[in-house]
Amino acid sequence: MGKNNQVKQRAKHIKKIRLERERAVFMKVGAKIRAYLFTGILVTAPVAITFYMAYKFIFWVDGMVGKMMPPQVREYLIMYDIPMIPGLGLVILIATLIFVGMFAAGFLGKFFMRLGEWIVYKLPVISSVYSLLKQVFETFLSNKTQSFSKVVMLEYPRKGIWILGFVSSDTKGEVKNQFGEEMLNIFIPTTPNPTSGFLIFVPKKDTIELNMTVEEGLKFVISCGIVEPGEEKNKKK
Repeated sequence: MGKNNQVKQRAKHIKKIRLERERAVFMKVGAKIRAYLFTGILVTAPVAITFYMAYKFIFWVDGMVGKMMPPQVREYLIMYDIPMIPGLGLVILIATLIFVGMFAAGFLGKFFMRLGEWIVYKLPVISSVYSLLKQVFETFLSNKTQSFSKVVMLEYPRKGIWILGFVSSDTKGEVKNQFGEEMLNIFIPTTPNPTSGFLIFVPKKDTIELNMTVEEGLKFVISCGIVEPGEEKNKKK
């Protein structure tokens, strides 16, 4: 009887060990599958979302441009069963914006632009929204980033805490005379809206110049630190 009990116990122990090994194997396989799944999502999701948004945007523009077409043109297309080429609306929109830009650059266009802005700035709520949107678009579409020469780091608002800043120029004139040393005019942007911020004067020796470009610095600020500078370059390599 004693030997039978020992054999049974040994068989149970072996079965238990086998089950634990199988469970460990399944856990490893599950962990690998989960890791592969997350990797697949990270690889495909940005590309898929980008193409999906581009697809939706193109068809949205096509729909908007189609509605703005003269009724005679729409009737002509329907009569002869001419399909709307995907992306044609976007091409028409870009061409229209180019012509609007050409008109706005002229004397008559500038007059109407100033008149329109004067009217908009007289409206209570709309003026604030218009001013904010204008600053954002001017920052990213008018090459205003060229007004900044480089990106630096400095300790602010106290020692041990670092912040990103954009150097606009060297401090000159009366402000420089007050300090008696080489100073920098540094713009500190707010996150995620870099069009607002404040200007500070910092000794050049207290700043650390970074290799990132101004555009990379702006992306870093807008993304709240999610998009790291040089990340796109490293991916391309």
